Amino acid sequence: MSALSLRLPESIHRHIKEVAKKEGVSINQFISSAVSEKISALMTEDYLKSRARKTRKGDFGKILAKVPSRKPLPGDEL
Repeated sequence: MSALSLRLPESIHRHIKEVAKKEGVSINQFISSAVSEKISALMTEDYLKSRARKTRKGDFGKILAKVPSRKPLPGDEL
């Protein structure tokens, strides 16, 4: 594990401290988890963009054509 020196505005530090306490974790654990979630979100976005570049619009239409036409389930109406 490595150490990182981080400068934060007092207001953000205060919020982190409050949320970490509420969640029952240390500030370090909270920040580590938050950074991990952000990295995961960015990597997922990159992955989806990469997959989208490999697709063809015609294929999308073929997939949609396979979806059965039926009434929406109760609660799913527009």
